[in-house]
Amino acid sequence: MRIIAVLTATLTLAACHHGPSNEAIRQAVIDRLNQPGLGLNLAAMDVKVSDVQVNGTEADATVALTLKDSKDAPAMTMKYHLKQEGSKWVVSGLSGSGGSPHGGAMPPADGAHGGAAAPDATGKMPSPQDLPPAGKGK
Repeated sequence: MRIIAVLTATLTLAACHHGPSNEAIRQAVIDRLNQPGLGLNLAAMDVKVSDVQVNGTEADATVALTLKDSKDAPAMTMKYHLKQEGSKWVVSGLSGSGGSPHGGAMPPADGAHGGAAAPDATGKMPSPQDLPPAGKGK
């Protein structure tokens, strides 16, 4: 009986010292992507955590974002840096990037910035024949 109690206590303590679950990391990323101003439709996206490396109360996670309707499209892979705040994990930035994580809205896909076209789903720019005619003098 005593062995069972010691074994149970040991397993319980060991479980408490594990890093964050993939679901906790996934939720932190979803919380970040749900910030106002990003204009993302998360209902149309799959968010999958593929790797987590924990260092105390900080973690780096590799996350794949894919469109649910485009299973053949390549995933956009992001590396997030997270910090533990109480019992919750929070995205604090992008790993290996000097840029601000989701710091501003994505540019519109309609080419509203100077008429430039956006890459298509394969990441390639459209051919010149597929572009709208340039406006006359500005």
